[in-house]
Amino acid sequence: MASVYARAIQFLAAVGVCLLAAAVGSLFTMPAIPTWYAGLVKPALNPPAWVFGPVWTVLYILMGVALYLVWIRGWDRKDVKVAMAIFGVQLVLNVLWSYLFFGLQAPFFALIEIVLLWLAILMTIGAFYRVSVPAAVLLVPYLLWVTFATYLTYGVYVLNP
Repeated sequence: MASVYARAIQFLAAVGVCLLAAAVGSLFTMPAIPTWYAGLVKPALNPPAWVFGPVWTVLYILMGVALYLVWIRGWDRKDVKVAMAIFGVQLVLNVLWSYLFFGLQAPFFALIEIVLLWLAILMTIGAFYRVSVPAAVLLVPYLLWVTFATYLTYGVYVLNP
């Protein structure tokens, strides 16, 4: 049985890797918000800019907790390894969307990519479900938000030819 100390390190690592992805994505996002993004025509249901930071922070923390709940089931299990690998892919896709949308200012490519991200999240939920139902449930808000973000990305693409 793993020590409390080892579990704490795993928890901090799982949440930390998700927050690190958030930080990398924000390197592309933050400079573009007051400049490029501010000048775009946005879809009708676009929330105020201040909403995105808190929502994404909560989602990244939930992702980290979900990752932890899978990881503690044992790295020696094949289903855990598969679930964590799929999670890693979706996390890379998450950062890639920020790069494509804000960094390259390419909504069309970001739209294609966010569909792949959505599918990867769905696959992650399925893989996590086989290891830990609570971990899978923790990713549902993320899937719902990325569904909304897909609508926003599509809207920006269509409204800003």
